[in-house]
Amino acid sequence: MSAPPGDEAIIQFRDVTKIYPLPGGDVVALDHVSISLYPGDFIAIMGPSGSGKSTLLNLMGCLDTPTSGTLFIKGKDVSSMTDEEQTGLRRDHIGFIFQQFNLIPLLSALENVQYPLILKTGDRTCSLQCVEVLRSMDLEEHLFTHKPSELSGGQQQRVAIARALVNDPEILLADEPTGNLDTKTGTAIMDLLKDLNEKKGKTIIMVTHDPGVAKFAHRIIRIVDGKIS
Repeated sequence: MSAPPGDEAIIQFRDVTKIYPLPGGDVVALDHVSISLYPGDFIAIMGPSGSGKSTLLNLMGCLDTPTSGTLFIKGKDVSSMTDEEQTGLRRDHIGFIFQQFNLIPLLSALENVQYPLILKTGDRTCSLQCVEVLRSMDLEEHLFTHKPSELSGGQQQRVAIARALVNDPEILLADEPTGNLDTKTGTAIMDLLKDLNEKKGKTIIMVTHDPGVAKFAHRIIRIVDGKIS
């Protein structure tokens, strides 16, 4: 395994290409991408539909692997890791926030937050940690026992962010985190993410099509036809 350069990048793509073989012909989703992201970064990824934004995010989250090139996460070459090691990296160091929230419908808000902690520790007792994370999302406590269908979109996204944070990951990956929210609620969610970045030091990488949302980021990465522009 080759060593990453000594620049302390938390995520680094080195000449990464991702190709999806399809019956109608190969699709090049990423084309020789080289970027470095650092601890405490707040990055917005922008580009047209089909440009490679989601592929970039999936690779960062160890949900996919490069066809060629090298991807380092926390100094480790992802391609040299076993499936079990990649699962551990995702579980312990990366939090995911989705446009569709992806909450479990039959579980309460608190149980949804508790679920990743159960997967990590096996402890099914409701820990104070879950309550504290939900409180930090400014969610009213009487809503903790509500199921997702009983919550507004903004409330569901607060629960989803709490779930992403419960294992205290260094990296948060957000895919259109305000895409299903009205402008006022979306701004409130972005203020939460900004606080997580500035006060908690979380590294946030966010895919968005909204220039207003992208303004919250420190840096914008634009991708077109699988290339960083």
